[in-house]
Parts: sequence; structure tokens; C-alpha cells
Amino acid sequence: MSRIQWRLREFPKKLVNCIRFRYHYSLQCIRSLTYNHHMSQSYASDVCLEPIFWFVDNFTHLLGPFFVFAVVCLTAAVVIICYWIGLPYWWKKSPNTTYFLLLVGNWLLVNVAWNFYKAAATSPGYPPEKELIVEAVSICKKCIAPKPPRTHHCSVCNRCVLKMDHHCPWLNNCVGYGNHRYFFLYMLYTTVGVLFIIVFGFELGYNVLIVGDGIGWNEVEPLHGHPVRFNLSGHIIPVTEMNDYEDDGLAPAQHDLPIPQEYSSNAAKHRAIIFMALINVATLFALGALTSWHSSLITRGETSIEAHINKSETKRLSALGKTYRNPYDFGPRRNWRIFLGLVRKRTWWRHILLPSGHKPEGNGLTWLTVSDFVAIDGTEDEWP
Repeated sequence: MSRIQWRLREFPKKLVNCIRFRYHYSLQCIRSLTYNHHMSQSYASDVCLEPIFWFVDNFTHLLGPFFVFAVVCLTAAVVIICYWIGLPYWWKKSPNTTYFLLLVGNWLLVNVAWNFYKAAATSPGYPPEKELIVEAVSICKKCIAPKPPRTHHCSVCNRCVLKMDHHCPWLNNCVGYGNHRYFFLYMLYTTVGVLFIIVFGFELGYNVLIVGDGIGWNEVEPLHGHPVRFNLSGHIIPVTEMNDYEDDGLAPAQHDLPIPQEYSSNAAKHRAIIFMALINVATLFALGALTSWHSSLITRGETSIEAHINKSETKRLSALGKTYRNPYDFGPRRNWRIFLGLVRKRTWWRHILLPSGHKPEGNGLTWLTVSDFVAIDGTEDEWP
């Protein structure tokens, strides 16, 4: 075998080995960037995502008022269309049912409006400034200030928030200790409200969007031939021009045909029903999923931020053969009562099903844990 043939045979192997070496060398260089006591892969990822964080921190707060305005406009549009199209439809169909729909619909509307206003206008709660906070458990790296338990820094508001859950652009406000209940009830009542509209507006939407013109005359078989008329002697004569009646001095015949309902012939109402179908179905899926997720968080006695922290701690302690327990998880039933403020003789009927401005228990600085939780007199209606 000649030297040239040997080189040609060995070339593919050398090429593969060269590519493999370059790949492992590049990978080792990347890993070396985080191979010290002051760096980690998580920190390197944060550095790479810093432009996105900068955009969110600087522009979310500016866009907040537009998001709030959009929510108000969309809600108002849905309500107006319900009264404009849905109310006359149900009134013609059943006045008694209409009374029921008005009662339930306006009850949902009042709760939606009340909880949205309170969630947007109520302060989530902030640690006191320039005061000694004996409850502090750490120092905020951004505020360089004492940070109480369950408190986290909001980069949009640029300050620490008590029991922070997240910053909601649709409220232009943080969701935390002071307004978390309002935020959840707003989502819950909105989800129930759009489901209410979908259920009782399905027949109307089906008639307009699927059937076509709804209840009215529909041609089931095509007509063939041409128009005819009877002359004075009773003979059938074809009508070749539209003014044949005028030639004989006869008035056009009057036909008693069924007339379609008003909404079917109105293009504006047709577009409004399409808008209602799209916005309500989209809201049901999006807000329904978010409400379900927050319900699971409340059941476990944690916020969305604490869910990530608890997940990391559970994984870390599991590797050490230990079990992590959320210190603020008192069980599903008690977690819900504490979250909704159903303590000190408060009831579902007065403080949940009806608008209520009662404040959350405590001061947001100190929190009882499962290790020191003892019910007063063995009852569950009192906050220990």
C-alpha cells in the first residue's frame, strides 16, 4: 500500500477525531467559566439574560396603565354586548329566565369590578423604611435593607414586597400580602363570568355563527325556471321583465313569508357575536388555567415564588436523604381559611360571595409556622 493510499484511508478517522477534540475542548472552555467559588452556571445564565431582565424592569411599569385600560375596555365591551344582544334575545325567549340571568350576571359583574379595583388600588405591603425590623431574616441584595420572612424584591417596582407572589402588568401592581386575595377572587369571578356567558350565549352564537341566519326562512332546495303570472283570463304568462306588473296596472303580489330575526341581518351584531366568542373562549382557557394553578398554590400554603424555592429545597434535601416541609403549610382547609381571611367569625356568604374589604390577618412581617401553630381553644375560627 502506497503512502498516499494510507493517508486517504486514515483521513476520515483523523477528521472525526479532530472534530471530537474541538467539541470537547470548547465544552471544557465554557465549563471553565463557572469553575470557581464565585461563579455558577445559574449566575452565567442570569448574565446572558440580563438584557431581557433590563427590558422587563424598565418598560413593564410604563406599559402597566395601558394594560389596565385594556382590561377595563374589554370588560366594558363584553358587558355592553351582553345587554345589547343577549338581553333582548332571552327576554323574547323567556322573561322569567331573563330575571335569573340578570341577577346572577350582575352579581358576577359587581364582584369582578370590585376585586379588580381593590387588587389594582390596594398596596401589596412593604417593609417599613428607616426603622429597625426585628423580624428580618436576611438582607435584600438590591435594596440593601432588612428583609422579613416571605418578602422578596420586585425589580419592576424597585422595592421589597411583603409575601410577594409576582408583579402583574394587568393590574400595574405587585401581588402580595395586602392584595393577594383580591387578585385571586378577581381571576375566579372572571373565569366563572365568562363561563356563564358561554353557557347561556351558546345557543345564540350557534344560530348566528354555525347555522347562519338563525331562526328564519332558509331555502332547502334551489328554485328552477323563471317567474310567471296569471293574466285576466287565467292563462299563465312568463314574466320576462320586472315591470310587467306595471304594464297591466296590477300591483305586485303580497307574500307572507317568515322574516329572519333582527340580529341575523345586522352585520354589526354579527361581528359583535364573533368578538364575544373569541374573547370569552380565550379568557376561559388562559385565566382558567392561571386560576387553577394559583388554587393549587393556595392549597399548599405557598406563593408562586415560594413554589420554586420549595421545589429547590425539596430536591436538595432529598439528595441528602432528608424530607423538606413547607413551614407555612397548615393543611388544605386551614390554608384556604387563612388566605381568604375566614377567621374571627367571618363567613363565606358575607366576605367571599359578596364584595368585602376585610384586610388579611397579621402585619405581613411575622408569620406563624407549623412548628408553633396552636389553635386557640381548639377552634379553627380564630387566628392563633
